[in-house]
Amino acid sequence: MKYSFLNNKIFLIPVLSGVLVSSCNSKIKQQRNVTRSVYYWKSIFKLSGFEKQKLDSLKINTIYLKLFDVDWNAASASPVPVAQIQITDKEYLQQKNIIPTVFITNECIYKINSTQTADVANKIITLIKSISAINQFKTVKEIQIDCDWTVGTKDKYFSILRTLKLLDSTVLFSATIRLHQIKFIAKSGVPPVDKGLLMCYNMGNLKNPATNNSIIERNELKKYIRNLARYPLPLDVAFPLFEWKVLFRNGNYKGLIQKLPDSILNKSFATKKTNTYSFLKDTLVYGYEFKNGDMLRSETSNYNEIIAAANEIDQRLANKKVRVSLYHLDSITLSKYTTHELENMYNSIH
Repeated sequence: MKYSFLNNKIFLIPVLSGVLVSSCNSKIKQQRNVTRSVYYWKSIFKLSGFEKQKLDSLKINTIYLKLFDVDWNAASASPVPVAQIQITDKEYLQQKNIIPTVFITNECIYKINSTQTADVANKIITLIKSISAINQFKTVKEIQIDCDWTVGTKDKYFSILRTLKLLDSTVLFSATIRLHQIKFIAKSGVPPVDKGLLMCYNMGNLKNPATNNSIIERNELKKYIRNLARYPLPLDVAFPLFEWKVLFRNGNYKGLIQKLPDSILNKSFATKKTNTYSFLKDTLVYGYEFKNGDMLRSETSNYNEIIAAANEIDQRLANKKVRVSLYHLDSITLSKYTTHELENMYNSIH
């Protein structure tokens, strides 16, 4: 869920039969209870009037609020909290149901040793409780941990999750689940939490120049979710709203670029083909330096693709109660969609 952008600088960064599935899903849909939520992934919480209006009009009362990241600090050779949230509008948050969310880098999990997992868990829960108390959140009923764990980090990450549950038995713990962790469940394992949240995005090969859209594509999604109905955790679902551009130089991935409008990429220095731009000369645009021959792929969270992907998920999701979330709450991002389109995204799981 996390990619690095800073000041316009680029940082490298058993199948069920169709009949049985259809029959099962008909019963699921009749009973499914759906609620709405949204992610907030910035380090300063201060909503605009437009953002508040959108939350109100869409009847969104639950916010996954990223409180901080946990990353590896090379100087101290230890995990440390970074990008801790600063909240300037406490009163507004106090009206909402807040799900404290913490992102842990996979590098951090990889570099800690197994004896440190309990200490990491203790520090995470302590900081979550401190931030929640200072900002007077409503009673916290759920805490979410976000980490793109791998086979090599699975055991230590799962140890942290088990310890968190022991440290606070009064809340539910959820973990984000990537699509590859659904497809390759035997290798990835199932996190020891109360429920998962399926991230229905970042599904293609970002670093492959031939990829069309790595954020969301229905056909790519279908490769991962054949066994979704068998996943042993109840799953909430999140769909993307964000966009970015992917830079390639000499055919090699060089990084992600955010907030570079297509309108600025004109024929005088770049040629367009579908959703890619090829630079004809060395160019400085919006503070980004491009070289002759660079290729820039524009990727968006296309509305029709979101709805198509949601329909695929809806056919396979097994649990009767689900929270649907959009990633993430931001004026520029939200303004790209009509209220009707946003409503349809939430209603696509039913």
